[in-house]
Amino acid sequence: MNPQSSVESKSDGERGQARSVAGASLTPVMAQYWRAKKEEPDAVLFFRLGDFYELFHDDAKLVSRELGLTLTSRDKGPNAIPMAGVPARNLDSYLMKLVRRGHKVAICEQTTDPKASKGLVERAIVRVVTAGTITEEDALDARAHNFLASLLVLEARASRAPRAALAWVDLSTGVFQGAVLPLAVVRDELARLQPAEIVWSPESAARAPEIARELAAAGTRTTERESWRFDPVSMRRVLEKHFKTATLAGFGLENDSALVSPAGALIEYLQETQKSACEHVRRLELVDHSEHVVLDRATRSCLELVKTQREARREGTLLDTLDATLTPMGGRLLRDWVLAPLRRPEAILHRQRGVAEFVGSPFLREEARECLTGVQDVERLVAKLSTGRANARDLAALASSLEVVPRLRAKLEHVYSRLLGELLDSLDPLDDVFGRIRATLVDAPPLTVREGGLIRPGFSKDLDELLQIAGDGKSWMARFQADEIARTGMQNLKVGFNSVFGYFIEVPRGQIDRVPEHYIRKQTVKNAERYITPELKEFEGKVLKSEELARELEYKLFCELRDELARHTHRILDTAAALAHVDTVAALAQRAAEHRYTAPSIDEGDVIEILDGRHPVIERQPGLATFVPNDSRLDHDRKRITILTGPNMAGKSTYIRQTALIVLLAQIGSFVPAREAKIGVVDRIFTRVGAADDIARGESTFMVEMVEVANILNNATGRSLIVLDEVGRGTSTFDGLALAWAIVEFLHEHVGARSLFATHYHQLTELATRLDGVCNRNVLVREYQDEIVFLHKIVDGGTDRSYGIHVARLAGVPAELIERAKAILVDLEADAEDLSQRIQSHAHKAGSNSTIQQLSLFGRRESAVEQELAKLDLDRVTPLEALNELQRLKRLL
Repeated sequence: MNPQSSVESKSDGERGQARSVAGASLTPVMAQYWRAKKEEPDAVLFFRLGDFYELFHDDAKLVSRELGLTLTSRDKGPNAIPMAGVPARNLDSYLMKLVRRGHKVAICEQTTDPKASKGLVERAIVRVVTAGTITEEDALDARAHNFLASLLVLEARASRAPRAALAWVDLSTGVFQGAVLPLAVVRDELARLQPAEIVWSPESAARAPEIARELAAAGTRTTERESWRFDPVSMRRVLEKHFKTATLAGFGLENDSALVSPAGALIEYLQETQKSACEHVRRLELVDHSEHVVLDRATRSCLELVKTQREARREGTLLDTLDATLTPMGGRLLRDWVLAPLRRPEAILHRQRGVAEFVGSPFLREEARECLTGVQDVERLVAKLSTGRANARDLAALASSLEVVPRLRAKLEHVYSRLLGELLDSLDPLDDVFGRIRATLVDAPPLTVREGGLIRPGFSKDLDELLQIAGDGKSWMARFQADEIARTGMQNLKVGFNSVFGYFIEVPRGQIDRVPEHYIRKQTVKNAERYITPELKEFEGKVLKSEELARELEYKLFCELRDELARHTHRILDTAAALAHVDTVAALAQRAAEHRYTAPSIDEGDVIEILDGRHPVIERQPGLATFVPNDSRLDHDRKRITILTGPNMAGKSTYIRQTALIVLLAQIGSFVPAREAKIGVVDRIFTRVGAADDIARGESTFMVEMVEVANILNNATGRSLIVLDEVGRGTSTFDGLALAWAIVEFLHEHVGARSLFATHYHQLTELATRLDGVCNRNVLVREYQDEIVFLHKIVDGGTDRSYGIHVARLAGVPAELIERAKAILVDLEADAEDLSQRIQSHAHKAGSNSTIQQLSLFGRRESAVEQELAKLDLDRVTPLEALNELQRLKRLL
């Protein structure tokens, strides 16, 4: 697309002034342009000239390259200025494309009316748009936040692990939160928030190189600000001024809180870019991570909570399955709940009882949801209102959304659950706000706010009089035409109007000799002459002036309305939050009723017991005839760790993920896909299911797997839930088996977490005979005439069959290869039987006097590596020497 340049569309007083004078002088307009450019030198500057936004010099070249705009030049030769222009009405689409490609954009508007200006029209940058500050609806996902974050990495101390203060804000909704976290946790928190932009200092970037690399790999915009912009004293003043408080104690920010710096830096950045107070960002909420289940990046990815692993789509995720919300606000809240389940049983049950009331009262649920149908995104409407960008249609949408509140309150009047009662109390009817909008605006206002047609008749007497004068034009013209015909006797005389010449009297050529002397000839057209009279010109001035005055008055009344509504921002946002909660709770109840979910029992115990559990996503897949339900039990007694064996395609991965998802659903307060469930709450959910190379970090599949396992072993507690699938398969068989064996021992003896361990290493089933907390389960398979049938049923006991060759045949591997594989398998199974006997033999002989009985897979004779290790004096070896020695020892293997 190549939009027409605006050089020919500028106001009369500025036409042609967009040229530089050869030499050093600048035209007034270009001098104005350079002053604006100096304010935001790193931004692409959209400079308003009449009905277009112009771009000059390097900015023009950039948008020509990025957006395919035609590059022009007003002058020719060595002093030519590259130019490109876009129509003002199409700004949003170009803005969105540039921001998505990582650019910063500054909007320089005309701040005075060109018609009223006697000289140069005044201009100023009214807004700077970046990935983290864009608020255009088409650029945002209605059901996800668009976070701008600020990270302050604290100086490391020898006495404790590195820490950081992280604050994040969604300008489009007003959500503003923060936390002080261990630096190791910040990566997972950033992965949960997925900020569009990070603001930090060069020092913080240098202290967290790993985070910097990950942000770059993810394409997240990073904005470095000078270190003094994070000064805690200055930022405290910024926050106190913004919140209009004398202290920040009410927000939980003590005098020494590290969160003050990044939080204040965010507010200052917003105010600088938006050129407004951003009053809809009204409170800072401290996030207490001890209140929520910790889900690291690997877990969110493996469980496909909000996007699928392969295609990064929403369809096919847990969120997609659960989301029956009717409002964008509810959709965002549900996403927040899924990514941050609750940890305390009281909080979980508080939410669950609200869901249960809606499940048990289908008519109440249906009526409440009917009220929510058609509610617009009130949070984002308020953000536009607060920043002065709301138009008349936005305010009409706000009014239609608030109109449902009294009806919803009436439906919830007799609720008994504490949660729904609290939400009822939070629903401010906002009768005054709704009434003010309805009294002021017409029901269907136009998109533009400067062309009239906004204000309801009867609201302003002065406006009504002006509109009546303007509206009387047609009737006055009809009377004037009749009077002139009677006076002159010219039956074909006509009175008309056009935008160029205004009102005129048109006389056919055949009657020109009868034209009165006071007629003033104005225009010649085919077969007629056009005239004006002093009376007609006087009326024209009166009508046109009244139309102009009416438009100005309508805009003034609209701005007064918008400013008045902005003073009610806090009340409207409180009601919006209540609407979102009602929507989300009702949506969970809707899915529970539709999908036959049941309310789980929640307590602080150590038992996770699920009867006839189902995978919430897979059971809803189109074309799936039946889903086989399965039981699960984990505790801190005999079933702390379940070793799950069975062939591929039999359902091991589905089963272990299903258990994790049911626990997660229970802890967001939802009902769960099971006949019955008892959930002893968990503090963290860890998963290691599948892996892929991390090319950006130079890590192989096996390295990624081991890093994830190390993270689990180092951070899991006795209250955690761990789900491991095929650990060790990325290396050689014996290495993998040895690692898997040792991992299970470590989990049993040192971590104590409830764990599900799916594996192809059937030798691990021996652990159940040696470790009290380990039990075996397997996926039932039926064999018939050299064929297998997967029953997808999980039963007690282990299995020593993997059925890999059968699965290969089902996958279409050539028959000749299958037969060869069978022959090789016979030999390998003989060796495996010998290995199994060695395992049992050495396990039986392993140190009976030790408290922890370690099961050895290998003989007692020391290897060459062990002998070399015994010679090492660790007190005299540097880390680098140790690494070199490790490489040498590896070559001995």
